[in-house]
Amino acid sequence: MTMNALRALSITDNDSSNTSLPPSKDQKGGKPSNTFNGRSKSDKKAGGQKGHSGTTLTKSDIEEKLKQGNCKHQIKKLGDSSTGKYITKYVVDLDVKPIITEIRIYADKNNHFKVPVEYRSDVIYGPNVKALSVTLYSEGVMSNDRIAAFLNSASEDELSLSAGSVYGFCKKFAAKSEMHIEHLEQELLNQAVVATDATTVTNNGEQNYIRNFSIAETVIYRAMKRKTIEAMHKINFLENYTGILVHDHETALYHFGTDHAECNVHIIRYLRKNSEDTKNPWSDKLITLLCKMNNERKEAIRQGKRFFTDDEILSYEKSYFECISQGRKENKKTKHKYAKQDETTLLNRLEKYSHNHLLFLRNYEVPFDDNISERDLRKAKNRQKMAGGFRKDSGHEMYCSILTIVETLKRRKMAMIENIKKIFMGTPAIF
Repeated sequence: MTMNALRALSITDNDSSNTSLPPSKDQKGGKPSNTFNGRSKSDKKAGGQKGHSGTTLTKSDIEEKLKQGNCKHQIKKLGDSSTGKYITKYVVDLDVKPIITEIRIYADKNNHFKVPVEYRSDVIYGPNVKALSVTLYSEGVMSNDRIAAFLNSASEDELSLSAGSVYGFCKKFAAKSEMHIEHLEQELLNQAVVATDATTVTNNGEQNYIRNFSIAETVIYRAMKRKTIEAMHKINFLENYTGILVHDHETALYHFGTDHAECNVHIIRYLRKNSEDTKNPWSDKLITLLCKMNNERKEAIRQGKRFFTDDEILSYEKSYFECISQGRKENKKTKHKYAKQDETTLLNRLEKYSHNHLLFLRNYEVPFDDNISERDLRKAKNRQKMAGGFRKDSGHEMYCSILTIVETLKRRKMAMIENIKKIFMGTPAIF
């Protein structure tokens, strides 16, 4: 096989299991996306496994809801009620009906009408409509015109809502969210470890980015024009953060924070690709070692251990560098030019950034991978595919602000609609 043929094969054989390509690019042989991934097939059947409790509503759940008084309760009788004996079944449903509240503002003693700012217009939409619009925009991944069409349909066309009104709700919500986002950002600045990643979005036909900063209970999204060092300096969080950043080998991020951890799932993809291209065993050996380290750390945490001993760490590091040394020897015998070049680059990276790939051994707060950030960015990719890109910078920034609030509310298991309404009404910080 010629060098060019090998290079072409290497490129066409790329998918999400062995490179940074997204699963949407996995279209081999006409098969659908997500057919090819890094997961190994198990013997378990699809669906819930034995012992899984499930989430089916029970009679006691409904009775507790009625006891709390949060649901409207009505009774429908079937059969002859004169016997006095009956059994109970429950039907859980929604009653969607527009409510028009007439606000009567009376004149004062001087015959002046003091009209609150929110009632300057003769007709306004209430917090429920606004909160539903924001939720459908973010969580529902819907465009403004489809949100308006859906809510109008749900109200039997009594709302007369327009796409412009929906955009206005979202814009106002984003503005009112700023104080809450500043509070969340301050929380992140006090964290020892924060994961970050970025994904591309379209803004007025040009490639822009959304970057996130994630921990277990909080995620912040920021709009970016570029991924350069200069662009990152404009992000207040990065300028002030003094902890450990976890990322997918974005070298520009090494100018921020005080230490860095590289995503090992990310590097495993490249190791898998190297095994496929070169057939050299060292990369599979290193994959096994990294997975073993991660599993043994999980077991240590389950046992309540706070850290590995120095001897254990030195043993792991020795095995890591033995794999690299083996890779150097095997690389000398790699026949094909491009595969040899890629393998050399990979070995150099593993050696240069060994501290960053193995930092999870020395610090249990550091995750093995950056998967939390990658999961948080799926929402942005879904929006790009389903509702399109952005027309201007303000829409790009507005989306990031809304997503920050909505995703953090979900993280913290806080009532979404209720807390979005609170932000609209200007209540104190909800976080």
